[in-house]
Order: sequence, then structure tokens, then C-alpha cells
Amino acid sequence: MARFVRIFFDILDIMLAVLISTMAIMVFVNVIMRYTMNSGIAISDELSRFAFVWLTFIGAVVAHHHHLHMGMETLVARFGRRGRMILMGASDAVILGGAIVLTVGTWKQLPINASMNAAVSGISMAWVYGIGIFTGVGIAIITAERLIRLFTGRITDEEIRRFGGEMTLADEHTGGPIS
Repeated sequence: MARFVRIFFDILDIMLAVLISTMAIMVFVNVIMRYTMNSGIAISDELSRFAFVWLTFIGAVVAHHHHLHMGMETLVARFGRRGRMILMGASDAVILGGAIVLTVGTWKQLPINASMNAAVSGISMAWVYGIGIFTGVGIAIITAERLIRLFTGRITDEEIRRFGGEMTLADEHTGGPIS
């Protein structure tokens, strides 16, 4: 299972790289065309905006998986192991609730978005904003798995240290401890 998760997040990393490079190329070409030829490619503006939406939402799942979102480390660092575990559980419960709200809200909004098309490309807006379902479900799965490990006592000391903001320099660059 760990191998599947690693491969899945490697694929997401590749998707993020493709999205950001495609977005940068489209915007760069459009800027050059506007200054040199006094025209641009209308579809590239629209597609770069859509790529940015997908980049942000996919990136949120990847960042959550790697424990890279902001936290209240100054407060958490004042607690011992047990206090940090309680705060981690409370934090994850709130995150899980938010992920469920995002998923349900996106699902309810999907028929409205499906009935609208993008102005230039004609792409259904469900393809653009439907990414909220992926993000909500992805964050919910990651958080639920963490909560299960927390309540069953299988949470590692390294994860508790990371939750408290005690990352080493190697952790910041690799997303994990030195092997």
C-alpha cells in the first residue's frame, strides 16, 4: 500500500510540474505576442487560469500529505507528547470536517457548473471546478487515516514532532527524515 501511495503522489508531483510549466509557457507566449504583435491567444488566458485552479487544488492535497500546511507551532511546541496528540486529533477533526464540507459543496454545485461552458474554449465548468471533489476526498482520506493511526496508537514520534514544528533542515527539503 505504501508503494501505491508513493507512486500516486509521484504522479501528482508530475501533474503539478506539467500544469505550472504549461501555465508559464501560455502566459509567456501571450505576453510576448501582445508586446510584439499587438495580439494574443485568447484561449491561453482561459486555460492558464484553469491550470492555476487545478494547480492550487492538487497542490493542497500534496501539501497536506507532506504536512506542509501552516500550523500554530508556537502554541503546539509548549505541549508535551500527550498534549500534542490531543491537539493533533482536534486539528485533524476540524480538517476532516472542512474536507467533507468542500466535497459535499462541490458535489452540490457540480450540476450548476456542468450547465455552464467557458467563454472561449467551451469547456464545461464542471471540469474546472470539479477538482474540489478530488481535493476534498483526498484530504479527507489522508486525515481519516491519520486519525485512525492516532486513535490506535500507531502515530510515530516523528509525526508528532513535525506537528509541533520540530522539523530538521533535511525534513524541509525532502519531506521526511534522513534515512
